[in-house]
Amino acid sequence: MIFKRRLRNEQPISWRCISAFFIALSIVAPAKARDLGQWGNQKSSIRKWFESLRLPGDPTFSCCGEADAYWTDDFEVKGDQYVAIITDTRPDYPLGRIHIEPGTRFLVPNYRIIKRERRNPTGHGLIFISNNLVLCYLPPEGV
Repeated sequence: MIFKRRLRNEQPISWRCISAFFIALSIVAPAKARDLGQWGNQKSSIRKWFESLRLPGDPTFSCCGEADAYWTDDFEVKGDQYVAIITDTRPDYPLGRIHIEPGTRFLVPNYRIIKRERRNPTGHGLIFISNNLVLCYLPPEGV
């Protein structure tokens, strides 16, 4: 019989280490878009428009969907940056979004502003928020 000799400092991989690895992997895995029924009463053209919005500078990632969008029909300018002001009074459900109080202000990084290449069919300025981070911002029309 051949026995394998272990070095003194070598430790076998335990199930605890393997479990910790998979838990960490599941935490840092990319978030998936969610469909909580928010498209049910939406025109298909508006739904397609929301689905077509991409992160500025990275067309492979979506701005998410209407469940992450809040109306921002008011704004301020601070230096060379927009400060988007939430004006959305729609109920958070059935959209499935986290409540953000109207009047809440978000400083918008310039690299998160979507240039207007086509008309915004919602008629509202929009900001896409996830975990209190600005993903995308469309200033109100006429700005």
